Amino acid sequence: MSEKRKIINDPVFGFINIPNDFIYKIIQHPFLQRLNRIRQLGLAPFVYPGAQHTRFHHSIGAMFLMDEALKTLKEKGHDISKEETDAALTAILLHDIGHGPFSHVLEHTLVTNIHHETISLLLMEQMNEEWQGHLQMAIDIFTDNYPKRFLHRLVSGQLDVDRLDYLRRDSFFTGVVEGNIGSARIIKMLDVKEDKLVVESKGIYSIENFLMSRRLMYWQVYLHKTAVAAEKMMINTLRRAKELSMMGEKLFASPALSYFLSKESTMADFKDNGEALRHFVNLDDNDIWSALKVWVSHPDTVLSVLSDGMVNRKLFKIEITEEKSSEEKMSGYIASYMKKFGITAQEAAYFLSSDILTTDMYSEEDDSIDIIYKNGEVKDISKASDMLNIELLSKKVKKYYFTYLRD
Repeated sequence: MSEKRKIINDPVFGFINIPNDFIYKIIQHPFLQRLNRIRQLGLAPFVYPGAQHTRFHHSIGAMFLMDEALKTLKEKGHDISKEETDAALTAILLHDIGHGPFSHVLEHTLVTNIHHETISLLLMEQMNEEWQGHLQMAIDIFTDNYPKRFLHRLVSGQLDVDRLDYLRRDSFFTGVVEGNIGSARIIKMLDVKEDKLVVESKGIYSIENFLMSRRLMYWQVYLHKTAVAAEKMMINTLRRAKELSMMGEKLFASPALSYFLSKESTMADFKDNGEALRHFVNLDDNDIWSALKVWVSHPDTVLSVLSDGMVNRKLFKIEITEEKSSEEKMSGYIASYMKKFGITAQEAAYFLSSDILTTDMYSEEDDSIDIIYKNGEVKDISKASDMLNIELLSKKVKKYYFTYLRD
């Protein structure tokens, strides 16, 4: 029987072809469909209202770029079988299924003992069981246990299709043009040498643009100060909700959210399709927003003020500084909140947050971006580029923030 041709119209890449029924079945799986209900950029829409795209959008875009990259490598004479192609497409489609709502917020509050990549793997293993082992090669590529290691580098590396998609997509939906990288050109320049992904030397300017765009997108979008303030406010809101739940308070919440509010889940709770994993796959942005709307009128002052701030965009004010905020400054704010709301110092501490913002963009140790010349010589981008040196590329920027409830 011939396979039906299915096409997705994507605003970033145009028409995306779903190559076969197997990949279509992966896309239709509830674990992937759940990503339709999780925004890619979490709380960034408070700053960039257009950033409504989802993790599902991103997974489909990354699949398209993976398909393009594999076609390019096959054209250049590299042997990649149909099974390997399907496995690589599956690995990239499923690479984000372990993300929860507001991913990093969750890892600081509700699901603290387990990383989203570990949850992705647990869910992939569960699907593999459901499908009698048909996902094993995809799992091997995802975990870097497949002999052709360049396939893993396309899923997770300095120049993976994950990054190539999210920079283009996040740039498109936020309207921040600096992130608009030449992903098509970079993919056409890809090659493999000694099982390592390399870039033809004529693609060097596209790589420079990619690395600079990534740096700009971090400070303009991912670490935008208002988005950081919203994230810290959400973290404190959920931490307060969890504290009340752990003390026996019955808060309004969906069964999935209620489960994570009322206990500290461990790795054991997630393993072997455990209770935590079953609740996790039912958790998305809607659970959090529905709860916040109801918590606005909760009798607990801290929870109601913070929830109201999230729902009605009365976000924490934020100051970015070169030095850490003093204890005296924080104590002053805590004293004023205690007086204003008639609450304890411990409760008032929920109305502020202070820590470090840091970004490291490129590390040679991590997994270099290698440029290949016509004579076969291979150089790391930091040596090959006349514009970017390793000091500039790997410069770790560190800033302090102090964020607090407005008077």
